[in-house]
Order: sequence, then C-alpha cells, then structure tokens
Amino acid sequence: MWAHMLTGPGRLEGRDVPDLDPAALEDNQVLVRFEAGSICGSDLPSFLGRRNPVVHAHGDPGYPLHEVVGKVAATRSDIDVGARVVGWSHEMRGLAEYFIAPAHSLLVLEDTLTSIHATAIQPLCTVLHALDRIPDIAGRRAAVIGQGTLGILFSHALKSLGASVVTGVDRVDRSDVATAFGVDEARWSHSTNWANDLLDTERPDIVIEAVGHQAGTLNDAVNALAPEGTIFAFGVPDDAYYAFPFERFFRKNAKILGGVATHRRAALMRARDYLERYPTLPDQYVTDVLPVDQAQLAYETAARPAAGRLKVALAD
Repeated sequence: MWAHMLTGPGRLEGRDVPDLDPAALEDNQVLVRFEAGSICGSDLPSFLGRRNPVVHAHGDPGYPLHEVVGKVAATRSDIDVGARVVGWSHEMRGLAEYFIAPAHSLLVLEDTLTSIHATAIQPLCTVLHALDRIPDIAGRRAAVIGQGTLGILFSHALKSLGASVVTGVDRVDRSDVATAFGVDEARWSHSTNWANDLLDTERPDIVIEAVGHQAGTLNDAVNALAPEGTIFAFGVPDDAYYAFPFERFFRKNAKILGGVATHRRAALMRARDYLERYPTLPDQYVTDVLPVDQAQLAYETAARPAAGRLKVALAD
C-alpha cells in the first residue's frame, strides 16, 4: 500500500509499505481506506521536525495526519465493513492508503457531505466540545487569539451561541472571512499589541487561546481578559511547563480551562448536526484541496498561513 512518511524535518516522501493485516486488529478497532484528510495545526510541528511529546510515531508510515475520512475495509467493532467514517486515525498515522482507527473515535457518515467537506467535522467537534465547558456564553464579549483553522471555527461557534461581540486576533489579515465566520472585530495584529492596547471597557469576558505550541499567546490571553473572565487554553502545548502570569490571573479572579475532546463519537455527532444547520460552512472552511500524492506541497502550504487560506485538505 502507499503511505507518506517523514524522512527529515519538513520532508514527506511517498513509499510502498507492507499492507496492514486485518487479522492484527484489536477489539474496537477498524481498518479504513483513505478517502480524504485535512491538516491540523497540531500536525505541523511534527512535520517541521519537532518530536511530538505524546505520540511516538515520528517517521512511521502515515504520520502525521489524524483528521480523516474513509471507508471501513475490516472491523472488530460495531461499525460495518463498507461504512464511510470520519474522525481520528490511531496515533496520527492517517496519511496512508489504509490506516487503523479506534471505533469510538469515528462516526458513520451519511451521503449528505462529500468526503472533503466531511473533514470539517473532526476539528469542529473539538471546538464545540471545548465550548460546552464554558457556561453562559450568550451576551458576553469573546475573543479568539489565532484565526487559523481552529480559531476561525471558535469564532463561528461563539457567535452561534450568542456571544455579543466576537473579536478575532491574528497576525494574518482575516478580514476577508470575518463576516462569514461570525467575527465582529477582525484585529490584524500581534496578540501582545492587541492585549496591551485594550481599554477596560473592551476587555473580553471569554478568551480562547487557539495558537498553542508556545506560552506567549496564553500570557496575552491573561492580559486581555476582563475581571472574573474565563480563558480556554485550547492550543496544544509542546512543553511540559509554561511560565504563567499567575499574579495578574489571580487578581482578576479569573478561570482557566484546557484539555482535549473526550466522548469522541458523541462530539462528532454534535459537529455533524452543527453542519446541518450551517451547510455552507465546509465550503467556506476548506480553501485548498490537493491530491494525496502532493502531500509534501500540502503540508508546506498549511505551514504558511496566508490571507484567503484556511483548511488545507488532501483527497485520494
């Protein structure tokens, strides 16, 4: 079977590798044939050469891709052979002709979405899962630091949940997509400058940190937050410890949340239902589609944020 694998920092190569043996599936696993996938910001540090501290599959066939859509070829689960599914691949090894996935991390799809459009379900479900943990969004001011492929979904979801004002902050000019994704104030700025320039009356009650991989934007979230506000630290941390402005956080009587999506199938169902209410969202969200044999170019493209570019997807 074909598979792409990292052969060096920033270098993916297509290879012929041994077929995965269906007999080796464990209970509650399925073997899936790749149809489409989309590149997440959390895939890019691995692509660029930084070792993932959680998943130890660097250099393995299919790594790093976890947002996947495909057809079940073999199963030891409640999902039938032939079903089209969306969700997470096992250990981010989805960039291959066949990959293994846990059944609880998959949702069976109907035919209402193309496989490319269905790639939006997995990132969206993580956003909705996070917002479920923030009470009383309606009527509150919200800001999202980072307007990339996850931050822009946070903006859309916050507005749909009734946030009075949604501010999107990014070093890339996102004014072209602001209205479509519910952004009332698109700030083309470094988050430090934005946070330092806020008037007290402009401070958000909710700040989503959607960048990750470093501590600076989390510090800016604390600086920007209104008293008694809530921060959701959504961006993936690459380091075990962060320097944190605790004294300022403490004096604001603030709250901070973080974490990953649990109950994945239910979360995927919620995202599918959300897209039924907003059927034009996937077409606005997936801006670049490349054939899977151009995976190298796709990852290079995803690693260079630009105006007019959101989700980069791969199709077989």
